[in-house]
Amino acid sequence: MAVKLNETGFEHAKSLIDEGEVVVDERDDWSEHQPSTADENRFIENRGMREYAKWHLGVDDEEGDANKGRYKFPYGDFKKVHRCAILAAESRAGQYKYADVERAASHLHGMIEERRKVRA
Repeated sequence: MAVKLNETGFEHAKSLIDEGEVVVDERDDWSEHQPSTADENRFIENRGMREYAKWHLGVDDEEGDANKGRYKFPYGDFKKVHRCAILAAESRAGQYKYADVERAASHLHGMIEERRKVRA
C-alpha cells in the first residue's frame, strides 16, 4: 500500500476549518459521527468520487480512481470537519508511519484548537 497525503483533501479541510465548518467533539466520538457506508454511497452517487475524495487526508495510489478504498483517513461527515476524525487520523497515520498524513492531521488539529482558543 502506497498511502500518501491527499493534497486536495488537506486543502479542503483547511478551508472548512477557516470557514468555521467544524464540530469540536470528543476524541472517541468518531465511531458514532462517521458517515455510514450507505451515507458514503449516497454521497458518491449524488456528488461523485472526486467530491468524496476531498473528504479524506490520504490516498492509496495503488487503488483505482473509482474505488472507495483508494481514499483513507476521512475527516468529516460531508458537511463539517470533525475534531474526533482529525484526532483518529493523526493517531492512525502515526501508527502506520504515514508521516505526511500525520503532519497534515496535526496541522488541522492545531487549526481547530486555535479556533477554540479564539472563541473562548
